[in-house]
Amino acid sequence: MKSSLLRVCSFIVLGAIVAAGTAWAAGTSNSDTHALNAIKINGEVYVKAGSLTNALGGTGTFDSKTNTYVYKPVDIPSVVKKVSPSVVAIIGKPKDIGSADPRYALAHGTGVIIKADGWIVTNAHVVGDMTNLVVVTADGKQYDAERTHYDEASDLALVKIKATKLPIAKFAPSPLKVQVGETVVAIGTPVSFSLRNTATSGILSGMNRSVSSAYNLLQTDAAINPGNSGGPLVNMKGEVIGINSLKFVEVGVDNLGFSIPADTVQYVTNHFFKYGHVKRASLGLGLEESWSALIGIPTSDPLTVKSVTSAAAKKIGIQNGDLLYKVAGKQVSTIVELNELLKSYLPGQQVDVMLQIDGDLVTHKLTLVEG
Repeated sequence: MKSSLLRVCSFIVLGAIVAAGTAWAAGTSNSDTHALNAIKINGEVYVKAGSLTNALGGTGTFDSKTNTYVYKPVDIPSVVKKVSPSVVAIIGKPKDIGSADPRYALAHGTGVIIKADGWIVTNAHVVGDMTNLVVVTADGKQYDAERTHYDEASDLALVKIKATKLPIAKFAPSPLKVQVGETVVAIGTPVSFSLRNTATSGILSGMNRSVSSAYNLLQTDAAINPGNSGGPLVNMKGEVIGINSLKFVEVGVDNLGFSIPADTVQYVTNHFFKYGHVKRASLGLGLEESWSALIGIPTSDPLTVKSVTSAAAKKIGIQNGDLLYKVAGKQVSTIVELNELLKSYLPGQQVDVMLQIDGDLVTHKLTLVEG
């Protein structure tokens, strides 16, 4: 059977469930090291209790009568309890239902509340072709919803409901600090809309994966099923480290899911709120990766210019066949590496580009355009 990457929302047609996607989560392992606020008194080191819980999660209580401090480590049930209230299920009608009975021709996915006044982030592929959106919160309340922002390149979108004082998810800060082997939890709406807020756990299997995506993805072995798309991947502090988006499907392959990292989610949603869309910076070049880069072999091969689409790039003499080695002083060998680098820039700003033109290595300042 041919392998494929599938999006993770569910389609219910005439009572049958047809899958399309994935989900996953990440946290903190016992091998992590942490710098904690501490003082040394008479040869003894004293750690601030708040630093301990901030670094590791969990809770601590001090008994003044006995002068004892009891620390309770974080566990999966407490993480699920903390995050689940900010996870919603999204259901609606796909635009193309064919000959299906309209009562059952529905699609569903998952979302995460990011603002208390009803803003929800989800996958673009969940709501891109969905009408008559309804959001169901963890407490069972139903809201009519509207898709307000949509970005296909990142596979992220925003949905708005009329509500106040909603519980919001806490996202891990940027730059995202995770490591392979961390315990993670995925929460979503797998297979059936009646299975809302299902939790699965696993580990963070890999980072910086470029799999059918414009940006790096996280990889997990937490069980991901159709309908988990748009749900959170959570670390053991209860922080969202990713939004579940894809799964790898092939006979004999299990638990190979991918999630959009929190820093990419924050980059996109910040642009949504500030500009109304993602003001994505571009070099104004069509680029091709080397054979090694395409098949995943570590390489320092440059990118090849296949087309020049901006006046600024033409003005500095870039032509088809030129080789792009560095942008802003950093080597780029893949499109994903370039996209990740350009997240720090806006159209109109300038960057140094190092290219091989007519056999000579040259560095020019290039004005970025909106891509």
